[in-house]
Amino acid sequence: MSDEHFEGLVSDALDLIPPELARAIDNVVVLVEPHHDDEPDLLGLYQGIALTERDSQYAGSLPDTITIYRDAILGICETDDDVVHEVAVTVIHEIAHYFGIEEERLHQLGWG
Repeated sequence: MSDEHFEGLVSDALDLIPPELARAIDNVVVLVEPHHDDEPDLLGLYQGIALTERDSQYAGSLPDTITIYRDAILGICETDDDVVHEVAVTVIHEIAHYFGIEEERLHQLGWG
């Protein structure tokens, strides 16, 4: 799968976010990288201060980042449909961390 096609899938997954939630997303950059250097099997990573943790000290902070790891996702998928599904799950999972939803709750909801 080409890099451009994969990035398009990430964009499509972001479009799945309901508009009322999408409007609440601020100061976040979504990146696609081949893999995480220290954890090559990691599918995605949110780095920043969750919306529920932000206070007046957050003003002027650098953007939070959500990184989607292309090679890790492609490595666990057998078909293009699997890739579409896994990208969507990973993007939603990382966006949920932005909103302050913890790992355990995501697993309970089926987004783990």
